Amino acid sequence: MQRSGGTPQQVADAQKGNWVDSFAPLWLRPYARLARWDRPVPLLLLFWPCAMGVGLAAVGRPELGYDFVAVLLFLVGSVAMRGAGCTLNDIADADIDAKVARTRSRPLPSGQVTKRGAFIFLGLQCLAGLAVLTYFNAFTIWLAIASLVLVVIYPFMKRVTWWPQFFLGLAFNWGALIGWSSATGDIGAPALTLYLAGILWTIGYDTIYALQDVEDDALIGVKSTARLFGRRTRVIVAGIYTATLLLWAVAGWEVAAGPYFYIGLIPVGLLLAWQVWTLHPKEPQSALVRFRSNHWVGLLLSLALLVDHWL
Repeated sequence: MQRSGGTPQQVADAQKGNWVDSFAPLWLRPYARLARWDRPVPLLLLFWPCAMGVGLAAVGRPELGYDFVAVLLFLVGSVAMRGAGCTLNDIADADIDAKVARTRSRPLPSGQVTKRGAFIFLGLQCLAGLAVLTYFNAFTIWLAIASLVLVVIYPFMKRVTWWPQFFLGLAFNWGALIGWSSATGDIGAPALTLYLAGILWTIGYDTIYALQDVEDDALIGVKSTARLFGRRTRVIVAGIYTATLLLWAVAGWEVAAGPYFYIGLIPVGLLLAWQVWTLHPKEPQSALVRFRSNHWVGLLLSLALLVDHWL
């Protein structure tokens, strides 16, 4: 599935010395990079809403307990579906990625993987994701399958709207609904509140991420909230993060969460505030570091729900 002459070269926007470049077999590396296995933070940003959904259901309906098996399967499913989403995104954006310095070394534009090979790899990842779903109730299975619509349309949104980050939020936080329904078999109001909070959170952190490509995006005509917000980016992201934090608090109130959950929101709020306060919009490394710190936001909130359920 790899083009003759293709080499397992490193990707410019991946962290140096990542485990794929260091330990993965040479034949696997182009596909691992296509699925973004060399950068785990966005993978976890897909996983944490699932864990939050499970935790919120456990707090709201303690008789159901906390399903650790479901959380583990959601992690496996997140690997598969985030990889599938990235593969589809790179198939759709191969021409754009070839024009951007940060992305032209990715497997498709650099010729390490053919489009045919990418499509085969995409199918294998989708099958792995579907296999994970067999553990869950029928409602959750169909709910998860419905998310594929969002996965398919997202890669094209940057061509037609200034708000592709909104559509990324719709897709990345669907796990909040799935996590809740895996325990309850339905979609409750707290799950919808959690989902809305996640969408806003994603708009915030992906706007920060998109600051890395503002100049290239402007040259080739790709749209983003980072370009739309311009000089007001820090102020608008601060407002989005504030609304996110308030909605997380409302979700906790809807399930009658205890003090441990709200105590957990304090470091979450401080971390979000740090991102905005210290962000230098014109420095790509500053944007990347603050984007990556959102992994800790998801971890802290998931732990707050778990501790509140236990105690």
